[in-house]
Amino acid sequence: MPKEFDESRVLSLILGGGKGTRLYPLTKERSKPAVSFGGKYRIVDIPISNCINSGFKKIYLLTQFNSASLHLHITNSYNFDRFSNGFVEILAAEQTLEHSGWYEGTADAVRKNFIHFKTQKPTHYIILSGDQLYRMNLKEFMKKHIESGADVTIATIAVNRSDASGFGIMKIDGDNRITEFMEKPAPDLNIDDWKIPENSRDPMLPKEKEYLASMGIYIFNADTMEEVLNNDKQDFGKEIIPMAIKSKKINSYIFDGYWEDIGTIKSFYEATLDLTNVKPQFNFYDERKPIFTQLTNLPPCKMNHADLTACLASDGCVITDSMITHSVIGLRSIIESGTVLDGVITMGADFYESDEEKEANAKSNTPNMGIGKHCHIAKTIIDKNVRIGDNCSINVSGKKYDNGDYGNFYVADGIIVIRKNAVIPSGTII
Repeated sequence: MPKEFDESRVLSLILGGGKGTRLYPLTKERSKPAVSFGGKYRIVDIPISNCINSGFKKIYLLTQFNSASLHLHITNSYNFDRFSNGFVEILAAEQTLEHSGWYEGTADAVRKNFIHFKTQKPTHYIILSGDQLYRMNLKEFMKKHIESGADVTIATIAVNRSDASGFGIMKIDGDNRITEFMEKPAPDLNIDDWKIPENSRDPMLPKEKEYLASMGIYIFNADTMEEVLNNDKQDFGKEIIPMAIKSKKINSYIFDGYWEDIGTIKSFYEATLDLTNVKPQFNFYDERKPIFTQLTNLPPCKMNHADLTACLASDGCVITDSMITHSVIGLRSIIESGTVLDGVITMGADFYESDEEKEANAKSNTPNMGIGKHCHIAKTIIDKNVRIGDNCSINVSGKKYDNGDYGNFYVADGIIVIRKNAVIPSGTII
């Protein structure tokens, strides 16, 4: 970094996304960044922690849908001392005399908040997504950006031809300068001349990964950002970047680590269960670069005889005489005797029930919070505060469901999602 570089004048902007329809019903009552992940975290903790660990501590979250849960999490989790000059602040869409509508896209969200950003006198903006799983040294990213003399640098990742159709694809020259951009090329389109130049390829890169896809992570010089947003264009990937390539120096920063877009139920499920592997692709166990989250002051997980294989069990759980395999158990999860879980994600509960509440449940024939006795559940996501009675069978009967909404549960790609606050009576078979 140049000696005159000032980290405090870098603003990190985390884009909270739209309605999160691809993650529905997990996003029915919360925004995508607020969705629980890995037992005790929220998705938003990933990009925030990347920023903090890289030394960039002025962080804004731009969101507009179901932001109450996100507000609560941020308020309870990220409190910088007054000597650090750091903050994590949510900027929800607001009506002003200049703007009366919602954010119309990623670029529009940034444009409408310039009034807040300019008071920090930024030299650079880092644009990050709120629903991606990765570890990136943003300081190294910034160093490469400054050394290149680029106006904008886009983080890219190498993909094979079949995956390329799902991304914005970049063509670069031998100096890593982006010369062209193509949004989601059709599978049958010949894009051989878009392959990564040999002198830009990492020798360790698999041969089949020949194209560069945008990760939706950018660094902008502050004056460049203001210039390219001086219009009514709404989206960075589809409009701003292709337009800027024609007049600005835009470079590619090729990222060679693990990166996963967890914006769908299937990708969320698979990325979460990968955490249970002996060597997960995303590692929470790095004390030098921790993933920060809310401190809950909950007791340790309590196991009253249990057989757990390849599992993560969060704080405050009580597991009794159960067999659990390849599963992630969330905060305050109660799992009763004789229950078998295989490939299950539980998001836990926001509170424990008192003895009086449990007595009232018994009188009204309502299951207690958690999972009852002798249940068998597989390939299922159980959202928060769910009550599952005794002798329930979920996703093990062999019955096939089309994707869609079934009341207390939702189906996506063969994965069953039990809705938040759902009550599943004893003996239910799904």
